[in-house]
Amino acid sequence: MKFKNLLLLFLMHLTAFAQLPDGFVYVEDEILDIQLEMRYCLNNNFVGQPIDGYHAEVCILTKEATHALKKVQEALKKQNLGLKIFDAYRPQRAVNHFSKWAKNVNDTLMKQEFYPEVDKRNLFNEGYIASRSRHSSGSTLDLTIVDLLTGEELDMGTPYDYFGKASWLLHEALTETQKSNRMLLHNTMIKFGFRHYPQEWWHFTLRGEPFKNQYFDFPVE
Repeated sequence: MKFKNLLLLFLMHLTAFAQLPDGFVYVEDEILDIQLEMRYCLNNNFVGQPIDGYHAEVCILTKEATHALKKVQEALKKQNLGLKIFDAYRPQRAVNHFSKWAKNVNDTLMKQEFYPEVDKRNLFNEGYIASRSRHSSGSTLDLTIVDLLTGEELDMGTPYDYFGKASWLLHEALTETQKSNRMLLHNTMIKFGFRHYPQEWWHFTLRGEPFKNQYFDFPVE
């Protein structure tokens, strides 16, 4: 009897874990060789701790965005390259966490790594932090390219989530290799249906996204 109860609880947990709102999928279920480094589940981000709403290192996107992303992955694999995702769907509660953190100007634990040239007091005014995020609509993601032979990320000139002009796509103070790598990511994503936010080399949104201006808050789990 105890075994049956344990089995029932396990199946209930598994069902809850796998259930997403209609229109959303786990990217790693659809693109089996995608690489993930979901930074907001971890401490390696500009806040320096896991972010509210991120309960597991899984990647969630709309079906349409995932379908387009799979085409990007297949194109890059022909060059022995692939994608690594840092963030995708983002719950509204995570955006709220960012806003609360930004208002605490004394918390600068990760300043030297992620925003050395920006006064934390100016993060809202300069557009680095906002009360709403396109990520919460489910078709926006942050990503880079990795070399499949070495496992290393291509050199993009700045880390992911670096706050500053050095992260702008067309920043001039980059090596030719860094410029070329950024344009490879940009051009491949654009080719398969994404548009780019020019102030962040890693940030793309599906054109014709299905839930535009809808902001979801279900957890990443």
